[in-house]
Amino acid sequence: MNHTHIASFNVGEATQLGEAPSIAPTAVIRDCRFGRYTEVGDQARLADSLLDDYSYLDRGCDIMSADIGKFSNIASMVRINPGFHPMERPTLHHFTYRRAKYGMAPEDDAAFFEWRRRQRVTIGHDTWIGHGAVIMPGVSIGNGAVIGSNAVVTKDVPAYAIAAGAPARAIRQRFPTSIAAAIESTAWWNWDHATLTERMDDFCDLRRFLAKHAA
Repeated sequence: MNHTHIASFNVGEATQLGEAPSIAPTAVIRDCRFGRYTEVGDQARLADSLLDDYSYLDRGCDIMSADIGKFSNIASMVRINPGFHPMERPTLHHFTYRRAKYGMAPEDDAAFFEWRRRQRVTIGHDTWIGHGAVIMPGVSIGNGAVIGSNAVVTKDVPAYAIAAGAPARAIRQRFPTSIAAAIESTAWWNWDHATLTERMDDFCDLRRFLAKHAA
């Protein structure tokens, strides 16, 4: 049987990151702040959020009212801070707060949207949020934590924990407590670009990294 070999199609050029954020043409951004060496993938939506240095969002992420630390690795189709509907009202429908859309009032319910914005999500430095995970409003995820694919995170996740499931629960810690504390004590995510480059080999060997840089 003959097969057609396609070496590449619509691959595009490799992205060189720098001081300015790299944002895909199909991404939608509203009222956000970006650090250096940041990247936002195709079809991502980001509103009222911070994406700090070296962090990236893959394709199709939808993020609202979140503070994302440095070196955060966010896989495709992740949802962070999906909007709540008002369960305490007689109706769940959004005509009660998106009033202008339905021609029911000249303006929307500003107090409701301000309440939503206060339910911010905080994601620490050097985190990994797996494909399709959902981080619910008000959740805090600690430095170095891992969130499994398709997890639904409804409660805070400690630093260096691995959490998975729906609802998510901590499965185990990445390192013993003393090692996690030693890594965190270096605050390496605050090192400048030249220092990170110089110490690249140290990042590939835990023992060497701790021996050279931990307090």
